Amino acid sequence: MTDLADRRDAETEVYQPAEDSNLLAEAAIADLQSLADDARDDLLALEVGTGSGYVAETVADETGLRVLGSDINPHACAQARERGVEAVRADLLEPFRDDALDVVLFNAPYLPTDPDDERDDWMEVALSGGEDGRAVIEPFLASVGRPLAPDGAVYLLVSSLTGVEEVVELAAAEGFSAVALSDESFPFETLTVLKLTR
Repeated sequence: MTDLADRRDAETEVYQPAEDSNLLAEAAIADLQSLADDARDDLLALEVGTGSGYVAETVADETGLRVLGSDINPHACAQARERGVEAVRADLLEPFRDDALDVVLFNAPYLPTDPDDERDDWMEVALSGGEDGRAVIEPFLASVGRPLAPDGAVYLLVSSLTGVEEVVELAAAEGFSAVALSDESFPFETLTVLKLTR
């Protein structure tokens, strides 16, 4: 039985599904479902920064892919496992071997944050993208090519607050072309799901 204090930690220290989670899941599902069923059978996917495991679980349920989750937050890994997601504690893509992944999904921390205003907690880790909103996206883009299969795809959610064009340029510098699959506008930002391929 789950201890009440553990449950409270999970709920207050783990990013819960929101509009951005739904947008990423729906865009990836729509794109992946365009593949023939037999083409999806052997694909391995990873949701980086899986949080509650919602996106990983939803994509797995709707596409039939095996979707792993990784997160630096131990509370997130525990909550994702409760959803049935195979989750490992990891900093971005660190433990994954070369060419192992066919699909990578990432709803990166993207909110521009003044260093003086940052809190020292797991929710801050889940939300803060540093001063320009790209402090996590940049190392992700620099490292995702290693574990990604040559014909693999990355589904990356970015915000207009982060600078979509700047992210596309960073991806291009790492050898990726980008196409916008879906976007949704809100009062203070527009969210875009980019598909990156080599």
